[in-house]
Amino acid sequence: MKPIYEPKGKAKEYGDYAINIYTGCPHRCFYCFAPNVLHRDRETFHNHVEPRPYIVEAVKDQLEHDQINGKLIHLCFTCDPYPTGYDSTPTREIIKLLKAHGNHVQILTKGDGSRDFDLLDEEDSYGVSVSSFKTMEPVSVYAYRSPYEKQAIAPYARIAMAEEAKRAGIKTWISLEPVVDEDVLKGVACFSNTFDKVKIGKLNYFPSDINWSAFGLKAEEMCKTLGIDYYIKESLRAEMEVQP
Repeated sequence: MKPIYEPKGKAKEYGDYAINIYTGCPHRCFYCFAPNVLHRDRETFHNHVEPRPYIVEAVKDQLEHDQINGKLIHLCFTCDPYPTGYDSTPTREIIKLLKAHGNHVQILTKGDGSRDFDLLDEEDSYGVSVSSFKTMEPVSVYAYRSPYEKQAIAPYARIAMAEEAKRAGIKTWISLEPVVDEDVLKGVACFSNTFDKVKIGKLNYFPSDINWSAFGLKAEEMCKTLGIDYYIKESLRAEMEVQP
């Protein structure tokens, strides 16, 4: 098994290489594409979460055999590197290996990766994925769990983790993909100083009332006005370029 692979298609926008550490994800995002990609039953995917067999050993062997170094390696695409409620020690061990071989780590999570901030430096990046900033009063925003990502930690708690990473000198970023409702822009405006970069992408494969062309143009204008480093994902950029 060679777990370090080069992303293809849309995923290539994220980095040089990637690793998927776990067999499933407990966060139950309604828009999750991974079960279809992996040809797995959705309930099994959300309920059966464990490290892929011998994943740490396989990463070690591949790094040594293929001499992978100086690369940006994304964690993860078909799972979360910090599955809520599960032991993320395999993620920590893999980060150690990647760093020992001179690679840089790009994390994207809806969980809590703060335990590993001591392993990261200014060449690594810690990213959080948020699809909506809506809250349900009077419940505390830090306790609130998104109806779109039922078992992930609260969106505002994810932001708090990113703020902690920022204070530790780690680059931070936020992935607004897929955007579920337009209130995400309010959240980005509120936390514009927390993130070094924002990536914005549309909801695909599901119906939406959002006018994607107008939304994309509004998002881009907001980022420019606030001086935010941003990246518009290709599928959203294509909508923006459609002539009325």
